[in-house]
Amino acid sequence: MNDVLPYRTMAYNNAWANHRLLTACLGLTPEEFTAKRTGFFPSLRATLNHILIIDHFYVDAMEGGTLGPAAFADDEPCATVAALKEAQAAVDRRLLKVVEALDSAGLQRIVSVHRGSSIQRERMDRLLLHLFQHQVHHRGQAHAMLSGTSVSPPQLDEFFAVGEAPLRAAEFAELGWSEERIWGGPDAKA
Repeated sequence: MNDVLPYRTMAYNNAWANHRLLTACLGLTPEEFTAKRTGFFPSLRATLNHILIIDHFYVDAMEGGTLGPAAFADDEPCATVAALKEAQAAVDRRLLKVVEALDSAGLQRIVSVHRGSSIQRERMDRLLLHLFQHQVHHRGQAHAMLSGTSVSPPQLDEFFAVGEAPLRAAEFAELGWSEERIWGGPDAKA
């Protein structure tokens, strides 16, 4: 396994989990999407928008941008699940592009994270791990909130097991992916 493969697969898994969760959320009524719920954020809309704006913040920094706290100017930029799904897919594609361009040296690159009054400098590998953890944490909260609605939450606790590839083939086709794309390259063989 090369140095970058775990980060690539995490980025793909992250995008797939977002796709899966937001596709399920399309079945919510507007009232269910905005209803007050128990969690760090008070609704599914607030929680899922939080994931989106934090992704914008960090992905912009990884791309060399200076968006910084402007990412938080609107804490709920997407009023509907459809708008949120589209915006999240776009930032997920940007993150995939960042990770696809990495090599071992790129994982060690220092990223400048503009925090308003200061600039935090963090290695790319550590920043990616932080972002993935953030996503998993808040998706889990959204998943629990979804359990209290008319929509059954999708399974999110798997990580591309070989034997389950047929179960995700339709979703991968929707996303334009293949197992080879995710695991491809000289280190793809089991």
